Amino acid sequence: MWLPHKKRRTTVQRRTALWQQPILKVVGLLIAALLVLSACGGSSSTTSGSSQPKTPIKIGISLSLSGDFSADGKAFEQGYKLWADTVNKNGGVLGRQVQLDILSDASSTTQVVTNYQKLITVDHCDVVFGPFSSLLTKPASVVANRYNYAMIEGAGGGPSVFTQGLHNLFDVSAPVANLLVSFSQYILSLPAGQRPTTAAYATQDDPFTQPQVDTARKLLEQGGVKTASSQVYPSETTDYTPIAQKMIASGAQVIVTGTLLPDIVAYIQAFKQQHYNPQAIIATAGPDQGSQFTNAIGGVKNAEGVYVPNGGWYPSINTFQNAQMVKDFLAKYGGTADSISSDVAEAFAVGQVFQQAATKINSIDNAKLIAELHSGSTYQSVQGPVKFNEQGENILATGYLFQWQKGSLVSVYPASQATNQPEFPKPTWP
Repeated sequence: MWLPHKKRRTTVQRRTALWQQPILKVVGLLIAALLVLSACGGSSSTTSGSSQPKTPIKIGISLSLSGDFSADGKAFEQGYKLWADTVNKNGGVLGRQVQLDILSDASSTTQVVTNYQKLITVDHCDVVFGPFSSLLTKPASVVANRYNYAMIEGAGGGPSVFTQGLHNLFDVSAPVANLLVSFSQYILSLPAGQRPTTAAYATQDDPFTQPQVDTARKLLEQGGVKTASSQVYPSETTDYTPIAQKMIASGAQVIVTGTLLPDIVAYIQAFKQQHYNPQAIIATAGPDQGSQFTNAIGGVKNAEGVYVPNGGWYPSINTFQNAQMVKDFLAKYGGTADSISSDVAEAFAVGQVFQQAATKINSIDNAKLIAELHSGSTYQSVQGPVKFNEQGENILATGYLFQWQKGSLVSVYPASQATNQPEFPKPTWP
């Protein structure tokens, strides 16, 4: 363009100007486009950082929702879900919600292996929690170890579980072999004139039940209580009548059983039906199942005087978050505090320890979790303090003796932790 108030450009200048115009126009358009993209990018980044949710922490679990362990498996499911609800309402773990990926193993050692293989390699869970029972924890922990996953669990405390040489396994509950020590000590503490002189033993060949019964038998025999009968039966047994009949025929004053819910229910029904009234009955598990136990045996009146060991939890215990857990359980599932299975607390404690360990190291990396859990740190749980030895056993767990009295499961021994005096001898069947 020619401007009258300026000197005319030379021919070279005109050509240069004409050549520059389209270039400048293109450059201008490019700059404008870049500015727009930059603005959009900044906006997108801000939105992503402030409102898009973080991916949840995926936790893989195999549970016995059918089969022999189903009562315990379903209680464990309640405990795990209750813990997940609790942490998610309070911001999650490391600012991320937790998502449970639960598969049913039908109480099968074969299926539990398949399940953890799938949870790790197909579902790509970030971490895994343990199943119910020492029987299933043993093979499950091997799978987790193969993929360098930590396995925190609450129901795999059998001695054989910890002889596999694994470095990834951590049990938040009390070591199984010592759970009947309190009962044995109580029986032997009775005055000579009241102390029973004979005992009958029956246990599943299960790594959870048999070590407890073996320890009790050893202690009672050392204390002068003679063995009237001793039976070990396959864990897949469904007909308990012959086993019950042998105990009844022995006439033993004390009955020590290594059971879960189905077998102790069958024994109590048989004892009541045949008017067999031993002075003391204890079961490794089953009576701790709350209303599932009392309903199955015909009501709380039939539970009166029955003992069960406990690895450190009861509804009114003053431990970390226990009062809130009980309150939340009743709100979610109903019932009464006395109806809550101790399995719920075991599962809840698994989640608590995981959360504390992950928070401490600010990571859910499995290698880092394993290192932290082996570091000697002490964690708090609804079952009490947790600290792991080299094998992964909780060396701070305390075992108590519980007894059904007047419709409630109460702690009766040792005296320093008891809320009630033991009821001995057991009342006759109503």
